[in-house]
Amino acid sequence: MFHRRTTGSVVCPSCGSLVGVRDDKCYSCGRANPGMWGFAPLLRQLGGDFGFVPLVIGSCATLYALMLLVPGMTLNGGGMNFLVPSDDAIKVFGASGAMPVFFYGRWWTLLTASWLHASFLHILFNMMWVRDLGPVMAEIVGPARTAIIYTVAGVCGFLLSSAIGTPYTLGASASVFGLLGALVHYGRKSGSSLIRGQAMNYAVILFIMGFLIRGVDNFAHAGGFAGGYAMSAFFNPLTRERGDHMLIAFICLIATFASIVFSVLHGFQIL
Repeated sequence: MFHRRTTGSVVCPSCGSLVGVRDDKCYSCGRANPGMWGFAPLLRQLGGDFGFVPLVIGSCATLYALMLLVPGMTLNGGGMNFLVPSDDAIKVFGASGAMPVFFYGRWWTLLTASWLHASFLHILFNMMWVRDLGPVMAEIVGPARTAIIYTVAGVCGFLLSSAIGTPYTLGASASVFGLLGALVHYGRKSGSSLIRGQAMNYAVILFIMGFLIRGVDNFAHAGGFAGGYAMSAFFNPLTRERGDHMLIAFICLIATFASIVFSVLHGFQIL
């Protein structure tokens, strides 16, 4: 079913060279475990981002639809308040903020909040940015490091917002700003003024819009941007992605979805 290769040669995900499926490293670029336990061919079929962007968009859309099923949804409150999930749904599914994190001790919401949205336009705009930035990041730093940056940036954004005192906060924009922060760092590191300038322009415009639009959490944006920049610096985007990065990315995603399930199962205790 999964077409796992156990013999023969596969294409290295980092440099495209042919390597043995059981090789410890690629002898062209040095990537560890280039065969990725025999699943490299399958993952390449998912696209350059290994399916990460469709996973984010599909998961966020599914969770948003489930949140709308909880009684209390607002059909049309005007402007950004179209198809707004109920306050109970937002709390149960894992919105972050000072109340969940520090008052109720729901620290795992730092992971879940990036996958939840508070209105139709909220998820629409955020998923448009994920669709535009995700493939670019995967092309530059690799799909696994993109997933790690996305996850860590969200945690950093919501941790800062919670520490500042924002009662409840959610949305993929903290992670989106993390991708922008990583692109800014890559532009500085590589000397690409075009990438650095364009990413910084997007970030500044979105920061300004955050001050103009009611309810936008610029603290989460700032924390996400800093987290993405720091993670890019930690990885050094000019180096090849390693095999263990895929394992770490997988752990990040599993931890996130486990947190969402745990949040829903225990969320009604705080209502």
